[in-house]
Amino acid sequence: MGSETRWLEADELAAWKSLSTLLFKLPGVLDYQLQRDSALSHFEYLVLAGLSESPERSLRMSDLAGFANGSLSRLSHVVKRLEQRGFVSRRPAEDDGRITVATITDAGYDVLVAAAPGHVATVREYVVDTLTPAQLAELKTIADQILAKVDPDKAC
Repeated sequence: MGSETRWLEADELAAWKSLSTLLFKLPGVLDYQLQRDSALSHFEYLVLAGLSESPERSLRMSDLAGFANGSLSRLSHVVKRLEQRGFVSRRPAEDDGRITVATITDAGYDVLVAAAPGHVATVREYVVDTLTPAQLAELKTIADQILAKVDPDKAC
């Protein structure tokens, strides 16, 4: 290819190691709390939250996958499990029967409402309250900048 590898400088490597460790450990902390307190995975929580925030508490599966940052295949498996637990229902879209729409049920909404305080407390404990307001604003700017490179079609 004609170009040499641009190896990371010591400060770049230190920043990368911290970020990569955070990317690995924080999801585990969030998932553990939700599983322990609400019998939900973090992904299941995101699915239910996405539906609860949508008009008529419903979304097309493709839109829901984007909201929850998951593939359609993964989402289908999770929605099937949530449907078996009575938290979600699925139906064909009214305007196009080839498209599936997921809707959070009243039982699913109740589970989400019950899970939210513990989840928010965990997010506060491990992220929000560890930073100053200025650092939190900087974190958002940095995360948005990286996300724009990783997923330019998705706005935060």
